[in-house]
Amino acid sequence: MLASCGAADSRGAARGDADQRAPRFEAEARALDGDTVSVDFRLLGVDAFERKQLCQRDGACWACGKAAQDLAARQVRNASAAFTLTPDETYGRPVATVTVDGKDLGESMIRAGLAIPALKYLRHDPERASSYAAAYDAAERGHVGVHAGTWLDPAKWRRGERLECER
Repeated sequence: MLASCGAADSRGAARGDADQRAPRFEAEARALDGDTVSVDFRLLGVDAFERKQLCQRDGACWACGKAAQDLAARQVRNASAAFTLTPDETYGRPVATVTVDGKDLGESMIRAGLAIPALKYLRHDPERASSYAAAYDAAERGHVGVHAGTWLDPAKWRRGERLECER
C-alpha cells in the first residue's frame, strides 16, 4: 500500500530529497476541490482599492474596488504568473511580487489608477519604489482610474470613512 503512493520506494526517497531543497513557505490555504488548494498573496508595496469600495466621478459613485479586482483577474487569466516571495507576511498572508508575462502586476495596477503605492513597504527595494511612484504620477497626470474623480485612500476606507456618494 505504501509503495503505491511512493512512500516506500526509491522514487519516494528521491522526491523527499527534492522536497527538502524546494522553496518552502507557510500560509493559510483553502481547498477549492479535492486536489486543488489556494493561497492568497498580498502584493508588495501596493494598496489596491477594496472590492466593495466606491469612488466618485462625474457626481456619481462607481465601483473602483470591483474595477481593481477585475483588472487583476484579467491580468492573471490565461497568463504565466511568477511569484517572488518576500520574508514578510501581512494580514496572515504571504507577501510577494507578481510578474505576469514579464510585467509587474503591482505597477500595472497603479498605472491603471486602481491601486496606490505603499512606499513604506518598499524601503529595501528603491528601484521598485521609484517605478511605482512614477506609475502613480503618470496615472494622476493622465486622470486615469480613480484619478478622474474623488477617492479615499483604501486604508481610510477600511477604517470606515466613506465618500459623500456612499452615504
